[in-house]
Amino acid sequence: MDELLTDDGAPRELAAGLMQLIERMGEDELRERQQLAEVDIAAMGITFTVYSDGENIDRSWPFDIIPRMIPGAEWDLIAAGLAQRLRAINMFIDDLYNDQRVIADGVFPADLLEASVNFRPQCRGIRPKFGVWAHISGTDLVRDDDGQMYVLEDNLRVPSGVSYVIENRGVTKRAFAELFERQRIRPVDGYTDELNRLLTSLAPDGISDPTLAVLTPGIFNSAYFEHSFLAERMGAELVEGADLVVGDDDCVYMKTISGLERIHVIYRRIDDLFLDPEAFHPDSLLGVAGLMRAWKAGNVGLANAPGAGVADDKVVYAWVPDLIRYYLDQEPLIPNVPTYRTMYDDERRYVIDNIGDLVLKPANESGGYGIIIGNRATRAELDDAVAAIEADPRNWVAQPIISLSTVPTLVDEGVEPRHVDLRPFVLTGQHSYVTPGGLTRVALTRGSLIVNSSQGGGSKDTWIVDGRYAPLDTAQDQSQNQLQSQSQSQSQGAR
Repeated sequence: MDELLTDDGAPRELAAGLMQLIERMGEDELRERQQLAEVDIAAMGITFTVYSDGENIDRSWPFDIIPRMIPGAEWDLIAAGLAQRLRAINMFIDDLYNDQRVIADGVFPADLLEASVNFRPQCRGIRPKFGVWAHISGTDLVRDDDGQMYVLEDNLRVPSGVSYVIENRGVTKRAFAELFERQRIRPVDGYTDELNRLLTSLAPDGISDPTLAVLTPGIFNSAYFEHSFLAERMGAELVEGADLVVGDDDCVYMKTISGLERIHVIYRRIDDLFLDPEAFHPDSLLGVAGLMRAWKAGNVGLANAPGAGVADDKVVYAWVPDLIRYYLDQEPLIPNVPTYRTMYDDERRYVIDNIGDLVLKPANESGGYGIIIGNRATRAELDDAVAAIEADPRNWVAQPIISLSTVPTLVDEGVEPRHVDLRPFVLTGQHSYVTPGGLTRVALTRGSLIVNSSQGGGSKDTWIVDGRYAPLDTAQDQSQNQLQSQSQSQSQGAR
């Protein structure tokens, strides 16, 4: 299914204005606008890092100029489904670290929790504010050929990508300014204000104007651009572990040239095990000794809370629909992709017998690493996968190969359909906030289903659109197009 074009190549109603504009300008002008957008991205320093690259620390963010469009009415249902999902997941995490009713009631298997590598015994008995552990999440969605949107996985530890959602919008606005004047496209730049509000609400009791900090592993982390972007937009401090110290009063302080300054809330972008050498890995140089003590004493807010990753597990994912029914007494508004759990004998046997028709995923990898697509793997790769599953059945799940939807994309061969997924971001605290749209990732290689930037994928702006496109007359359109093109050229020339 193509999201902007029907089977006979005609634009869907929502995309009529965009596709007419692209047709009118022709491929040469479209490429010119793409090149100007890429110059924009380079000039603004929008980058990402691929650890396996081995040559460059940073690469310019891969971006395709043709946006994806989703009707506002459909998005409202999706956003409600995402908020529902995160409510249930947070109740589940809170339950696991406290009463464990979900296990006692036979809804969630005890042995699955016992084998979890992301369960943190250090968090037992803690009750964070609002009962929320996963304050910031990125949920991956895919649309199948039937048009149905499915949840592919939940990212609850340190999900990345929201800075590119905002930057993609800025670049696209300059590229297609005429469309923003005639279509109601929901804005995305309110995210950092919402994040600021959420973090402020996590401050210790009695602190009305807290000092916020984004804790980064440092410049060599693949998401460092995003860490600095969010800190700057929120007016928060960007700190590394060595910049902080926990005092004898169990409060967190930042080292400054004027002395120690107290930090009240930390948006941590460091994995649990490196967060506090006193509580986790003793040899970690990234974290802050005593941070868990300060958090448990209620002297600092942490987002996401340590231990939230217990639900960020591709095996636990298979239980989320049951968790929604258990905690909320509701039916899931967005379905999971059907998932086979190889920890169970009958499901493991099915997976091994049909391995060539399935996607195999290890429980705790991210960034597309470790995934095996059955119909594209060699016999040797499949044999290795079977051996890995049989050696550690708890560590694997399998799903049908979804025929991901496509969106027209400008590639070397011209404008062609390419597969996409979507990562919206959900903020959860006393209230929920869902980004209007999210990060659309696109597989730039024809026929590929791998959309991760770390695996060579690109990105698109995502437009959530209300109402209809309001066309102007052709002469006015052409005049505005020329002015837009001239303005962009002059702007680039001035840099």
